[in-house]
Amino acid sequence: MIFEVDSFLALTVGIIVFFVGMNINRRVAFLRDYNIPEPVTGGILASLAALTLFLGTGVELNYDLAIRDVLLVYFFTSIGINARISDLIAGGKPLAVLLALTLAYIVFQNIVGVSAAALIGQPTAIGVLTGSASLIGGHGTSIAWAPEIAANHGVPNALEIGVASATLGLVIASLLGGPIAKYLLSKHQLSGASGVEPMVGIPHDAEDTEQINHVSLMAVILALHVAIILGFFLNQAVAAMGLNLPLFVSCLLVAIAMSNALPRVFPRLHWPARTKALALVSDFSLGLFIAMSLMGMQLWSIAGLAGPLFFILALQAIAAVLFIVFVLFRMMGGGYLAAVLSAGFAGFSLGATPTAIANMTAVTKSHGPAPTAFIILPLVGAFFVDITNAFVIQFFLGL
Repeated sequence: MIFEVDSFLALTVGIIVFFVGMNINRRVAFLRDYNIPEPVTGGILASLAALTLFLGTGVELNYDLAIRDVLLVYFFTSIGINARISDLIAGGKPLAVLLALTLAYIVFQNIVGVSAAALIGQPTAIGVLTGSASLIGGHGTSIAWAPEIAANHGVPNALEIGVASATLGLVIASLLGGPIAKYLLSKHQLSGASGVEPMVGIPHDAEDTEQINHVSLMAVILALHVAIILGFFLNQAVAAMGLNLPLFVSCLLVAIAMSNALPRVFPRLHWPARTKALALVSDFSLGLFIAMSLMGMQLWSIAGLAGPLFFILALQAIAAVLFIVFVLFRMMGGGYLAAVLSAGFAGFSLGATPTAIANMTAVTKSHGPAPTAFIILPLVGAFFVDITNAFVIQFFLGL
């Protein structure tokens, strides 16, 4: 029996899930110390509760997550409004290095997947599905490639494997980023620079020096909506030229342009960049997005694929940790920015860009801002990965 949960009720459940995670994190020091985001805690518990319901009664919860996708656009637009040209300039070299490392990791991830599949006697295509197709690629890429793999590579249940791998990858990504950052920060005694404003969220120890009221919130929402509307038209224009970008990328770019142009053209304009009101909307959007994403996982669909899938993903997680700690952290400079990006890369390489942002937000709220990280990681994930990933997937399927 399938129980359909409409979008309004799904949003309500998402808020409850967030509060559950927040209260658990307050009581469990381990979760706070290792920078596990509150919505991750609540979302995983909610998905386990849904699994228990299914096993006990046969009822499947199917959430309408349309509002979740809107929250994603809100969140990335808020990042764009917070962006400054100085941050973008500072991100030039780190952006290039992170891009090169990411492109190399796409190949590495497929090598791990194909090798692991060969160890347990599975086809190469399963290794690709549990490699960059579902992990860096996420649900969308795995679903897109599943028909091709099912039809031409002898994996009739390719869709189920790809979706299951992407789902478990999201969980692993949510849990690994914080502990990796904790290890690197402790080992190298790193912390964020003082006096730097955060890109995302309000720090846990923030002082209430700025008033937040309905006027400041309405100003933020107006700025976000204008950027989103313009971003939608930009997205349509880019699509007409044959280049498909996620809507949140177009809105991010428009917001960056607006945030760096409007205050100069209209100096008396009260622009909401890096205000607590914008941070409030940003926190709200990201927290609910992650909570709803994780609570919507249908873990029962993974049960029949448990053995081989768990083995391959366990190797992928180990490989990701080793790559991040011994390659990415050092190549990114070995400083605080590198540690924050390490948490983000764990979320991005095994899950999705919003997971990466949630990991980095949890770290920076406790240890200090790292504005450059919140600019370069979404740009790498949005512009370059999907195109490269398509070529790499095609190459490995041909082996």
